[in-house]
Amino acid sequence: MKYMLLIYNRPGFVTELSERERTGLFGEVDELMRELTESGELIGGQALVDPSQARTVRGGDGGGAVATDGPFMESKEQFGGYVAIDCESEERALEVARRWPDVRYGGAIEVRAIMGDGAAET
Repeated sequence: MKYMLLIYNRPGFVTELSERERTGLFGEVDELMRELTESGELIGGQALVDPSQARTVRGGDGGGAVATDGPFMESKEQFGGYVAIDCESEERALEVARRWPDVRYGGAIEVRAIMGDGAAET
């Protein structure tokens, strides 16, 4: 089953860490990504640029779509990246999410199954 691990963090949390903490955090991420690659579970993943560089498109007056700066949502965390995995069970996906080091620094990992081609949500 394929799962998307959506990574949410407090804005700027990495800059609040000491150099040692940053090195440890990135090292843990690298190790987890290496493990997922070696096991064949990793599909892909990327970090995202700062939300200040984001644009959001919403329906505007008169039915047109309007693009605005930033996500500008009321939240303590902002979407910072994702990892897509293909593993045997939801339990395995949750295990990977629990090990993601950002969680210890106030982040959150949303685990969502990816619908297959032509599949409907049940």
